[in-house]
Amino acid sequence: MTFTWALVLAIAQAAPRDTIPFVIKGGTVIDVREFGSSTRDLRDAVVVVQNGRIVAVGRRGAVRIPGNARIIDARGKYVVPGYIDGFSALANQAFANANLYMGVTSVVAELPPATPEARPDVRRPATFTGANPSPHVVLLGAVLGAARPSRPGDTLRALSDAEAVASLDSAAQAGARLVLLHYFLTPTALRAVVARARQLSVATVGELGATTYYEAMDAGVDAFVHTSRYSLELAPPPLRAVVARRPFGPPRLEYYRYLVSLAPGDTVVARHASRLGAGRTLLMPTLSLSYLMLAGHANPWREPAAAIIDSATIHLPANRETGAAQAPADTTRDGFPTGTPEAMLALERRYRAAGARYLAGSGVTAFGTMPGISLHTELELLVRIGLTPRQALAAATWNFSRLAPWSTRGEIAPGRDADIIVLDADPTADIANAKRIHLLILGGNVLDRDALLSR
Repeated sequence: MTFTWALVLAIAQAAPRDTIPFVIKGGTVIDVREFGSSTRDLRDAVVVVQNGRIVAVGRRGAVRIPGNARIIDARGKYVVPGYIDGFSALANQAFANANLYMGVTSVVAELPPATPEARPDVRRPATFTGANPSPHVVLLGAVLGAARPSRPGDTLRALSDAEAVASLDSAAQAGARLVLLHYFLTPTALRAVVARARQLSVATVGELGATTYYEAMDAGVDAFVHTSRYSLELAPPPLRAVVARRPFGPPRLEYYRYLVSLAPGDTVVARHASRLGAGRTLLMPTLSLSYLMLAGHANPWREPAAAIIDSATIHLPANRETGAAQAPADTTRDGFPTGTPEAMLALERRYRAAGARYLAGSGVTAFGTMPGISLHTELELLVRIGLTPRQALAAATWNFSRLAPWSTRGEIAPGRDADIIVLDADPTADIANAKRIHLLILGGNVLDRDALLSR
């Protein structure tokens, strides 16, 4: 490769940099379209970038190379879109740097709540908005579905349709492009929120209770999050009802024990898998949340990007020396019965076999997941449940482009944002090669990856 870091600095610092095109020449552009089912890789390709956008892609000789373009020689390399983590956090500059170092150019992070107690999940830190450099941040709002008690002794009250829509409007006005539809939303309120979200080009993710996942599919919710949560329809009605009312209370453990007891071939599993596979709603399993409890897992602290992460910013961080999972202090909220990780993988294999389609989300920082690093863990686990490496790669790239916040990302194609990764090895042969990053381009600017590891 003739490309040098002197040229990186020239591209990053030249003025005015956006008017000077550059060309990635000679590499193989990996096809991630159609959920990873399209395999028309473009070999000996030319990718022209200008003004932060990809302006041309084609085979060498078929694309005109601007006379003033700077050339990146990518012979023997593989060109893919920047990775997207659909369920994450951005706590500080170190998180931003770790994500970028690992090729994660877009992350979802919580919209700062009006009050601390209004946060849907305290396992994730408040979003840091001053990172530079930073991956693109898609802010996640939440429609919790219930009004909090106004007086001691009051109980939660389900939001009316109008109140739920007003909650969505408030999140959108605050900058949310993605909204989490939470447990207490009733079916009518959920339908009203989804209809309003479409008008506002806000994507919807369901983590539900009062509304069934089947009702949410019919309403057009874009995605569901967490295998354990969208498997709630497997539970007997009485158990489902108590978990829906108290998703983080004692019924949670009883529910997990029930999932562990289910055989993958059980009729109820087959029926649910068929419904999920036939629907248009994408699944974001966040399998990484239980990665540290799986036998033979890697120690995430051994990744170079981990050197800049403070373990105090991670919920239940792995042991630095052994990589072992940390025992939770609150076993009701954070504990898992023996066999839970394996049960989640077994269920997800059935969903995948039935035709379910996926988005990649790491769950950072819950249960020891780490910025950037755990997105690659998620890709590994998606392959483990039956996706091909190409399909797993698509789950972190093209599949997101089906949703409004990422409509200009996720593909190496004209008109797309120039978030580009050049890899040293073919990720469709082994998903681990998605970490073998040779060059990182964010918004048309080449970044010095080594510099990202400096605090």
